[in-house]
Amino acid sequence: MTRRRTQDTNICGVTAAISVIDGKWKTWLLWVLESGPHRPGELRRTLPGISEKVLTQALREMVEDGLVHREAHDVLPPKTVYSLTEPGRELSELLGPLSDWGHRRLDRLAEARTAS
Repeated sequence: MTRRRTQDTNICGVTAAISVIDGKWKTWLLWVLESGPHRPGELRRTLPGISEKVLTQALREMVEDGLVHREAHDVLPPKTVYSLTEPGRELSELLGPLSDWGHRRLDRLAEARTAS
């Protein structure tokens, strides 16, 4: 889904919600940021496999969508800290039941594979 499409007010609510967490890393970032504020380097170490470019882009989009707050401190070396906003915390909590459903689905799939 294009970024422009996510601003369309004539779409389904589920589509609007999914549009702000699309991609491989945004749900992971929500999960990590639930534990509190993190600097970009901490996030990169916590999420092996994410490139600096992808991390920066995902965080930028999440700030734009109001899920994450970016706090830049005017010190040398530069210090930036990311944390969840209230809407970000709300979304993260709402994803809990969806995650539970996903795990149950994976369990059913694994059981079906072993039964056949």
